[in-house]
Amino acid sequence: MRITRLALREIRHRHISFLLGLVSVAVATACWVGAEVLLKSDALQTVKVMSVRQQMVEQAIDQKRQVVEQSGKALQDEIRKQMLQLGFNVLIVPQQQDLSRLHLDGVLTETMPESYVDKLANSQIVTVNHLLPSVTGRVALEHAGSNLDVLLQGTRGEVPIMHRDLKKPLLEAVPAGTVVVGYDVHTTLGLHEEDTLHIGDREFRVSKLHPQRGSSDDVTVWIDLGEAQQLLGLANVIHAILALECECAGDRISQIREEISKILPGTKVIERYSQAVARAEARQKAKQTAEQALELERENGALVLVQEKQLRDDLQQRHANLARVVVPLALVCGMIWVAALAYGNVRDRRAEIGVLRAIGVSTNQVLMLFLSRAVAMGMLGGLLGAVLGVLVGIILSDTGVSGGGAWHVLGIGTVRVVIGLALVLAPAMAAVASWIPAVQGSRCDPADVLQTG
Repeated sequence: MRITRLALREIRHRHISFLLGLVSVAVATACWVGAEVLLKSDALQTVKVMSVRQQMVEQAIDQKRQVVEQSGKALQDEIRKQMLQLGFNVLIVPQQQDLSRLHLDGVLTETMPESYVDKLANSQIVTVNHLLPSVTGRVALEHAGSNLDVLLQGTRGEVPIMHRDLKKPLLEAVPAGTVVVGYDVHTTLGLHEEDTLHIGDREFRVSKLHPQRGSSDDVTVWIDLGEAQQLLGLANVIHAILALECECAGDRISQIREEISKILPGTKVIERYSQAVARAEARQKAKQTAEQALELERENGALVLVQEKQLRDDLQQRHANLARVVVPLALVCGMIWVAALAYGNVRDRRAEIGVLRAIGVSTNQVLMLFLSRAVAMGMLGGLLGAVLGVLVGIILSDTGVSGGGAWHVLGIGTVRVVIGLALVLAPAMAAVASWIPAVQGSRCDPADVLQTG
């Protein structure tokens, strides 16, 4: 008890020196514990982030799958219904036309000379009939204060195959200066037959109002081909030639493509919505488009995961490299500082040591006095440093103190081991750092000290 009382009095009397030593031990311990907490928190956060990213990628893929399926189906149905309504099932388009764009966006972007339809009509073609050139575009209509974006379809009378008997046209031509209006267009704009409708800078008389068809026809207006070409800036060119395939034995579409490619090089033929080949081709194209879109989404998702993992690994590596430098440096500096304070304490107390030795205090008791002070400094500094290390490590992690998940790092075995070692080794290291000054102080000859004093 006597040594304990002396140690407590020593701490109270020289509290500044004690506090400085305690701070050095706390800083060294905090660096050690904080580094371990930060590294393990990084690992936990990496697992959490990668799990979230994985879920996001999977959700994006699912959403993309649904969007592709829905949009592809809707656009495909739109084209099918429109062509079935017209009665045509063969579409001739320029070779450079992107079919994926056609199926997914429902638009034709490439053009070919209008003379192609006459060239085809004057040929000896036998696989198709009822040729109908057309152009398509999107325009904005305004009527009675209402605005609406619609599809503009420009057509003319069917071009007969010259070497065949004339057949009744599948579609009546739209007279110049008139417009045929789809259901949604005339109901939205409040149009009636014989009304005047402005398209671009021209006026058209409404000649016919279509009933609801449940397809893109409902948002389409039809005008004369030449007038549509003028409005769309497509003079003497067309987007497509619609035709009706003839009854051919065997592989019909192959025969049609072979014959048309000889007459109109630079074009390609799409058979649409027949009972046999067209459905299979449409399904295959939709499947390929969906697979390509989904594969692209998967590749992008995998790339995102790889990049995120690389970023997390780089962050962990930077923290680990920093810890390898800071922790040993902090421990060494802490021990040096404690040793320096111990040397100063012994030097300043030589007279007191001489008095203690003169009144009968043994060398071991003096040694224990200094070491007790060092151990107390290490215990308190280690405890304070462990608490600070945990807080600093969590604050420096991605989640911060407010992220409750960061506190799970305390449940990791290695973190608990490091905290336990810090609480044990902090007083031990303080005692080791103070050992040499304490030994020197305990071996002072009281006669020499008192004589010098």
